[in-house]
Amino acid sequence: MRVDFYQLTRDPAEFVLPLIARAAMGAGARLLVVSSDEAQLARIDEALWTRLPESFLAHGFAGGRDDARQPILLSSEPVPANGARFMACADGHFREMEGMERAFLLFPPAQIDDARGTWRTLRARAGADLRYWRQGERGWEEVKPGG
Repeated sequence: MRVDFYQLTRDPAEFVLPLIARAAMGAGARLLVVSSDEAQLARIDEALWTRLPESFLAHGFAGGRDDARQPILLSSEPVPANGARFMACADGHFREMEGMERAFLLFPPAQIDDARGTWRTLRARAGADLRYWRQGERGWEEVKPGG
């Protein structure tokens, strides 16, 4: 399983998630976006409609009758009712999801200690592929462990 850690130093999760969602859809994957903050999910919903000027990203909130058809599903629980194998943890709290192939953990600087703890826990697992990204002057930059 691959986990990408995104330290949000400049933009909030709702600005970053449309880019992640577009890339996931471009790879033919479905995405589950999880947050325990309902207001944040509402902001992400709006951003998926408006953040990318060239198009909106089809999505819905979990609990609807068409959950299975949604390429992007917004939820407070890590239950992939849309068959997602990619999950974005928008509120900075990592969750496990059955069948997950890839996860994106988005966190602000205030949650860096929690992210470090998650990194250490996941690093101990066999087959874990961990990547760390930070917003730089020219966009997202991958930071190598120890660098």
